[in-house]
Amino acid sequence: MSNRILLAALVVTLLAVTGCGDRAAGQGGDLRGKVFVSTSVTEQGKPKALVEGTSIELSFTDDGRVIARAGCNMIQGPVTLDDGKIEAKDLSSTAMGCPNPDLHTQDDWLTKVLGASPAWKLDGGNLVITGSDAEIVLSAEKEEKLDGEWTLTSIVSGEAVSSIPGGVPATLRFENGKVEVFAGCNTGSASYKVDGQTITFESLVHTDKACGENEMTVEKAVLNALNGQVAYKIDRKNLSLTTAKGDGVVLKK
Repeated sequence: MSNRILLAALVVTLLAVTGCGDRAAGQGGDLRGKVFVSTSVTEQGKPKALVEGTSIELSFTDDGRVIARAGCNMIQGPVTLDDGKIEAKDLSSTAMGCPNPDLHTQDDWLTKVLGASPAWKLDGGNLVITGSDAEIVLSAEKEEKLDGEWTLTSIVSGEAVSSIPGGVPATLRFENGKVEVFAGCNTGSASYKVDGQTITFESLVHTDKACGENEMTVEKAVLNALNGQVAYKIDRKNLSLTTAKGDGVVLKK
């Protein structure tokens, strides 16, 4: 009899430990480092129309913050996710003027929902947030891959980041170890190899016709970033290529 009692106690203990482990895993470990974008929004049981061209976006950082966007300003603050609740009482927002007053209203609505301790759960690949009279269903944003076309958005020189002079267009298309280059005026190509967080470019060739001043500035920055081994980082839809000297370019897919 004593052996049976001991075995039963051991089973209960194991179940309790397993249960605690599951709860701990649900306290944000499944959300940290991820970005979610809304697929549906309801209010008082009815579909809620968002401002045209916008969506609800939530990012959960590794250092315990939530960053929310609803089409205009950025809303952020510390967050805890214990016991299936989003606790974000100390949210702040940027004060950027929005072109449409409805965007301000939408920002305020999202701040109110997140600040009211809504419930959250993962349903398959979706994050479901449920408040007193609203529900937001969001899907995890897919991680961008290097392959594909990237458009130049800024030029980096040390710690300085500048916009593209004259709005000169430039693109890089990566595919199967080869990158096709449009540097604003001239075109070219190179082979590349990826090793961890570095890319080594080789055999860069390009046309060499005379271009305007802005085009030449863009071309110099792009070609410099394709010279030998450079560090690369993909942050959502942004790709940065950085040389050993700290110069480089930022592109967007």
